[in-house]
Amino acid sequence: MSRTDGVDAGASRPFQVDLRGVVDLLSRHIYSSPQVFLRELMQNGRDAVVARRQHAVEPIAGGGGIWITPADGEGAEFVFRDDGIGLTLADVGELLATVGRSSKRDLFDLPRTDYLGQFGIGLLSCFMVADRIVIRSRSAAGGPGVEWIGATDGTYTARELDEHETAALAIGTEVRLVPLAGMSELLSSASVVALATRFGEFLDLPVRIALPRGGEETINRDAVFLQSNAEPTAELVAYGAELLGATPFDAIPLVVPGTATRGVAFVLPYAPPPGSRQSTRVYLGRMLLGERIDELLPDWAFFVRAVIDTEGLQPTASREQLVENESLEYTRSELGAALRRWILQKALAEPHRLAEFVAIHHVALKSLVVHDDELAGVLARWLSVETSAGPMTLDAVMQRSAHVRYAETVDEFRQVAAFGDRSSPIVNGGYIYDAEIVRRLPDIVAGVTVERVTVLGELDNLDSPPMADRPLAHTLEERAAEALRQVSCDVDVRGFEPADLPALAVADPDALRSIGRAAAQETAPPLWGSVLGRVDKAAAAHRGAQASGRLRLCLNWNNPLVRTLAATNDDAVFSRSIQLVYVQALLAGHRPLQAADRRMLTSALSDLVHLSVGLPGYPSQESDPS
Repeated sequence: MSRTDGVDAGASRPFQVDLRGVVDLLSRHIYSSPQVFLRELMQNGRDAVVARRQHAVEPIAGGGGIWITPADGEGAEFVFRDDGIGLTLADVGELLATVGRSSKRDLFDLPRTDYLGQFGIGLLSCFMVADRIVIRSRSAAGGPGVEWIGATDGTYTARELDEHETAALAIGTEVRLVPLAGMSELLSSASVVALATRFGEFLDLPVRIALPRGGEETINRDAVFLQSNAEPTAELVAYGAELLGATPFDAIPLVVPGTATRGVAFVLPYAPPPGSRQSTRVYLGRMLLGERIDELLPDWAFFVRAVIDTEGLQPTASREQLVENESLEYTRSELGAALRRWILQKALAEPHRLAEFVAIHHVALKSLVVHDDELAGVLARWLSVETSAGPMTLDAVMQRSAHVRYAETVDEFRQVAAFGDRSSPIVNGGYIYDAEIVRRLPDIVAGVTVERVTVLGELDNLDSPPMADRPLAHTLEERAAEALRQVSCDVDVRGFEPADLPALAVADPDALRSIGRAAAQETAPPLWGSVLGRVDKAAAAHRGAQASGRLRLCLNWNNPLVRTLAATNDDAVFSRSIQLVYVQALLAGHRPLQAADRRMLTSALSDLVHLSVGLPGYPSQESDPS
């Protein structure tokens, strides 16, 4: 339908649009639920009241409001009424012109300032719950009232009301709906009260709902999250507890004048699940846009849950998310800056509170330290890490030594922590952000240096046996390697502490990958087993002769058991004992036993039992064919 200055009264006329297709688009692809019809009506009513406040010659008595009569009972009508600016017949013509647009972009990307256009879009949402819509309206600009009746078959009628009908009609707009089959419950009192409260409890005009047994309920309450107090009030804390399910740790005021955005971020009193991202409850002109808008806060801000109201950000077609544009990016940056300022203020004015905060949200704060140079210097010292000397703060680690050593992965840390230098704790960098933070320490703290330790590097730093013992130690290496030939293991003899630890099973990343491929090859079907075998050979060829990619058993020359085994002449006792030491080292290093390891363990235990009690059948032919 082309744009007109009015609509002729009279016979039923068709919409110049595939109305059934539009309703299908709304219900299946735009709106998440038919429930949004009430939100759209409330948004239209609120906009109409605001328009009358701004443009009408005379002020609205009482400031304007919304009245809703639910459809309770068989055949009852749902009635929505506001005392906003109202419509003329010419306005209806413009409304129909908007509804008749053929482009979906034109239809659903209208700016909020296009009042009549958005009124038409909100009107269409009512066709999801009713097949007939009756609108009666009287404009604050004067003139006769207007009645418009539209149906889902794509037809409508429009007429001007006579003098008596106009006089009986208050300034504003009234919408009447008869529920579709299956929609009666949605338009009943219980649903309407709940939905109206959810969508519009913070509106700056009263929303009154008629109750089935008489009287009415006003669903509004104060928008406490819009308070600008420096310290959170009892009402704000109570609202935060209602939102989070627990009393918030603190409340941070949020104000972004550039996009008319303000609200509050509640600091969670508990640590959220790792990797989670706290969503934001967003209101658009105090009307609920969405409960879980996840693109408004920075990615690292998952230690807060925010509630904000905005006038300057653009909603999507469904008005359930925000459009990703420069305004949203600017607002996100400003909200992040407010959160950083709060942390800095706590560090300066309330360090004990900051310590409590860090203890709760150390994962989120580690993310912040990685990405924020300004806060890294403030927060890094407070963060806790796992070290070879136990859990410590980074400040305590740096007090022990200005040269901070760390392992890149949890597996490497477990290996080097077993024999590393106790006077210089090694930091476990395998947990999220820890390695990145340690690497940043020289840029954050003056005089600090950082070194990454590796398994083989630390192993090479261990003491060799004394010169007089080296021939015996070399023989021990050769005999142990022969005893472990079934499991493809290299053997070294070194001296390290603690002395009660007989051996370490260590592996560099290449060896770990090779072991993993071997384990997968054992259980894979023949085809994939063959593929993995070729991958392993290719990896071995790529490593070259200098890197074996094999597990290494490091025997501790300081351990009495190892010294005893080195002097043992009984090859069978020696072989079975070394095999048990090897398995013990695997288990101590949290390594799963492969099939060959399990067979060797069973055989070694069986032979030692036979040896100890003098039973026949020793040694086992299965374990040592020679």
